[in-house]
Amino acid sequence: MPQPAKGPRLGGSAAHEKAMLANLAKALFEHGSITTTEKRAQRLQPYAERIITKAKKGTTAARRDVLKDITDRSAVAILFEELAPTFAERQGGYTRIVKVGNRKGDNAPMAIISLVTEPVSPKQAVVAEAEKAAVKAADADETVESPESADSVDSPESADSVDSPESADSVDSAESAESAESTEDKVEDDK
Repeated sequence: MPQPAKGPRLGGSAAHEKAMLANLAKALFEHGSITTTEKRAQRLQPYAERIITKAKKGTTAARRDVLKDITDRSAVAILFEELAPTFAERQGGYTRIVKVGNRKGDNAPMAIISLVTEPVSPKQAVVAEAEKAAVKAADADETVESPESADSVDSPESADSVDSPESADSVDSAESAESAESTEDKVEDDK
């Protein structure tokens, strides 16, 4: 079972921290984003994401479970009827924290925590899966081709061919050596 954080909590007691997180989550769901201290935003983020995950289920039991934490029925209605459908495609990462500098009065570091309302792009998911598949295929090809590539390096046809990358490198290196010699000659002439 998870243990509460040791030492001082946000606001003093565990009960006060629980009430404060519930109020911050309620404000976040009603307004979409709130400005608070960085530590409060960091503590609020997993709390709010767990509540949103429960709301995505949409069942009566899930609604009652959320009402145990957030007792404001209007905030829970917004969460279940408006926000949960927008997060249907998203698998976590419902909130974003952006640091905004320090507060003027006590120089406390401040942050804006907001709900991520942009839809998940299906193209991004497909591209990510394709890149993973390409990397796996490349790794598999390297393991399969390694014995074959050793045989092809030993063959005399590949070394003598004009189109091989090795011959192109040797031509480039010869040209660069000639240009280096000519620049040295010019430097010596100037002296």
